[in-house]
Amino acid sequence: MKRLISAFVLFSLFGFNASAQQSRRGQQPTMKSPAPRATGTARSIEFIKREVRHELATLPWYGVFDWLEYEVRPDGTVILRGQVVRPTTKSDAEARVKEIEGVARVVNEIEVLPLSPQDDRLRIALYRAIYNWDSPLFTKYGVRAVPPIHIIVKNGRATLKGVVDSEMDKQLAFTAARGVPGLFEVTNELRVEGSERRS
Repeated sequence: MKRLISAFVLFSLFGFNASAQQSRRGQQPTMKSPAPRATGTARSIEFIKREVRHELATLPWYGVFDWLEYEVRPDGTVILRGQVVRPTTKSDAEARVKEIEGVARVVNEIEVLPLSPQDDRLRIALYRAIYNWDSPLFTKYGVRAVPPIHIIVKNGRATLKGVVDSEMDKQLAFTAARGVPGLFEVTNELRVEGSERRS
């Protein structure tokens, strides 16, 4: 009997460690998230929102020069919005969201930003201004895989989007962006964490 209990404990621990190792390696665990209830219920909508957020955040080419938003409607329709620099990011976002259980339809309103060497130059200059190594924003945000202050540039106009920790950080980013030469305009749409409920 003791041997059976020991074997069971060892098996349980081995299974748990294997699952943890899979997670550390970036692999998806074999167990799926619990399926949502009937479409339109509060639980199913929250499930879809959580899954959409995860899928968009883990897109392979989603970066600091892109911005994606979404809306989940009670009938299971997901509306994708935002701006991206690569057409593949737009198509990949739609393809991933379509695979989520409970999603009835995807309306893809993501804008692919026009090709422009001038805009590319401004993107790099803005990134360096905001996330410069001696900036307080670098140590707070610049070391993350996808920094939370997103820089959207279109036709020489820049918009800052994302969520920061404080009003001071929001102002620091705006001031740094305004100092970049060659910009026609800078719009600050950064939000402060906790100041409003995020979807």
